[in-house]
Order: sequence, then structure tokens, then C-alpha cells
Amino acid sequence: MIRPAIGSVIARAWTTLANLLVIMVAGHLLGAAGLGAISLIVLAITLVQLLNNVVGGGALVHLVPRAPLPALLRPAYGWAVLTALVAFVVLKLLPLVPEGMSGHVVVLALMQSFYTIHLNVLLGRQRIGAYNRITALHGLVLLVVFTALVRTPGGASVEAYVQASYAAFATTLGLSAWALVQRAPGRALPGVDGLLRRMVLQGLHVQGANTMQLLNYRFAYYLIEHFLGLAALGVYSVATQLAEGAWLVPRSLGMVLYSAVSNEPSAERQRALTLTVFKASVAAAAGALLVALLLPDAVYALLFGPEVTGVRPLLACLAPGIVGMAASQAYSHYFSGVGRNVHNAVGSGLGLMVTIAAGLVLVPAWGTLGAAMTASLAYLVNAAYQGWRFTTLSGARLRDHRPGRADLDRLLRLVGR
Repeated sequence: MIRPAIGSVIARAWTTLANLLVIMVAGHLLGAAGLGAISLIVLAITLVQLLNNVVGGGALVHLVPRAPLPALLRPAYGWAVLTALVAFVVLKLLPLVPEGMSGHVVVLALMQSFYTIHLNVLLGRQRIGAYNRITALHGLVLLVVFTALVRTPGGASVEAYVQASYAAFATTLGLSAWALVQRAPGRALPGVDGLLRRMVLQGLHVQGANTMQLLNYRFAYYLIEHFLGLAALGVYSVATQLAEGAWLVPRSLGMVLYSAVSNEPSAERQRALTLTVFKASVAAAAGALLVALLLPDAVYALLFGPEVTGVRPLLACLAPGIVGMAASQAYSHYFSGVGRNVHNAVGSGLGLMVTIAAGLVLVPAWGTLGAAMTASLAYLVNAAYQGWRFTTLSGARLRDHRPGRADLDRLLRLVGR
């Protein structure tokens, strides 16, 4: 497990760094309002992905070892096209993105839908190295092309980010398609009765949780844009990107855990892997947040532009919830790997109720600080529910979650191996 985990951490570290560098460039050349506009574009593409992933998302990871690939790809591709058409209609009716961007969002979302299907197949085959290389290259292309475009005369605009996204998505789509036909499994899997129904049901559980989780993460964006404007949203988006950078190790380990649990028949081994990932994730997130909180606010203004101020207090408000969601990464991927996604959905639903109730009160009253407090509270509620369900379903005890010498010995043995 340790080798793919290290590779995933490195790939996500680079992707996180590349995204931060893009934000830095945009903050200096486009200002806080430009950052706010970009964050709405990214959020809209992500929302389209949630609908696409009902069929073409994480459920594929669970089904790839169990069903013929062509039977999985046909409905996944068809669903991707359908969701793009639905998104086009919705974005024409609702002002969810900056004016003139709806068509670009739909096309970019469709491209991302296709390569997400490919990446999930690679993950289901446990080809995590290929997965990491492709996602890392996506970040590189986005950074290089965006930086080149905004530095051309008259090129400093939100459209430069859209054009760079086209280049990055096209690169990732092409490479993921090529990787899909390489090293295909030798043995043919038998057909599965009711496969489409299983894909949809599994996907609905996964995406129900993901949709509510995304709204936990980003519902405040729309509240901030409505009550405070794009500039305030730009500052808040920087703070959330930095805070969520603490999920670098948890998400990397979670991805490997999902793949490992999906292919691991032993319940005891599944539980042990999850507890190891839980402890490492919480420790890594807490350490990363401590470093971020020690930096003075002037450093963030220097890095992201003079209009980006007040980041450190936002990080302090977000910190408890960010650590809670680091723990949630282990629980969520365990539930996905054992096909119990309903618990992810329930946890996300509880968090979403907190987000809506608290956000409508705290954001108008406290501004971006209220949004950060709302997010932190919602994350903690979600993690607490998942932790309770994990202990009852897996047979883990509360004291098993405490780090000890045995955990260190296990990690040292894995690294040594």
C-alpha cells in the first residue's frame, strides 16, 4: 500500500501546488474579483460532474473488477453526454456562472466527464501510477498555459483561465484514453445481470453523498457572492483552497484505501487499513494547518495579491472542521470500498442541513468569517456521524483510533518493505 500511497501524495502535492500557483498568478493580475469569477466557473463544472458521476464516477472503481469493461463504458459515455445537455439548459436558465461562460462550462464539463470515466477505470484496475501521472500533468498544463496567456498583451482576463482549462482537459482526456487500452486485464470477466441498475444505484448513493458534500464545501460561495460580492468571494476562495490543501495526504491515502478495500476480501484487513489511514490523515492535516496558521497575513497578501487580505482569521475558523474532514476521508473511502455509500450520504446530509441553517444566519451577520465557522461546524457533524457508523459496522473500538507505538511500527514496516 505504501508505494502507491507515496505516489498519490506526490501527485496530489504537485496538483495542489499547481492550483495554488494559478491562484497566485490570477490574484496578482486579475484581482480578487477575477479570483471570485474563476471560483464560480470551477464550481459550476464540479456541479455538472456530480450529475455525470452517478453512472461514470466512483462507482466504476467498485465495479471494474467485477464486470466487463465495454458493458461499463457504454452507459457511462452516454450518461456523460446527457448530463452535458441538461447542464446547458440549466445554465441558460440560472445565473450560476459569469456572463458568457455557460457554453464553455458545459464543454469543459463534458471533457472532464470523459476523462473521469477513464481515470476511474484505471483506479479500479489499481493502476494508480498511471492515474497519478495523468492528473499531475493536468495541473502542469493548466499552470503553464494560463501563465503564458495572462502575460501576453491584453491577455489578463478570466477567458485566459478558460482557454488554459481547454488545453489541460484535452491533454488529460487524450492520455487517459490511451492509458485505458494499455495493459488491459488478460482474463475476460463474465457478464453481470442488471449491471446498469447496479451502476445507477451504486452511483446514486455515491453521488448523493458527493452532491451534499460539495454543497457543504461550496454553498457558502453563493451566499458570499450574493451578500458580499465577487471580491469577498475571491478572498474566501483563497482561504478555502489553502485550508483544503491540508487534505493533500488524507485524500491521497483515501484514494489508495478505496482501491485497496474494494479488492480486499478480509473485513479485518479492511478495518486495519482504514484505522491506519485515519491516524495518518488526522496527523498530516493538523500539521499542515499549524504551518499555515503560523504565517502572518502579510505573507498571503504578498503571495496572492494585495487585494487578498484577512486570510489567516479565516484559516483559524476553518481549522477544526478541516481536521474533522481529514478523518472523514478515511471513513468515506472505507464505506465506498465496502459498498456502504449510504452512510456517506447520511453524513453529508447532516452536514448540509447545518450548512444551510447556519450559513443563512452567520454569513449575513459575520461575512466570510461566518462562512468559515459554518463550514467548520458542518464538517465536524459529518465526521462525527461517520466515525460512529464506522465503529459500529467494522467492530472497531474507540481506543483503536488512538495512535500508538504499534501504528508507528506498522508504518515503518510498510516503508521498509
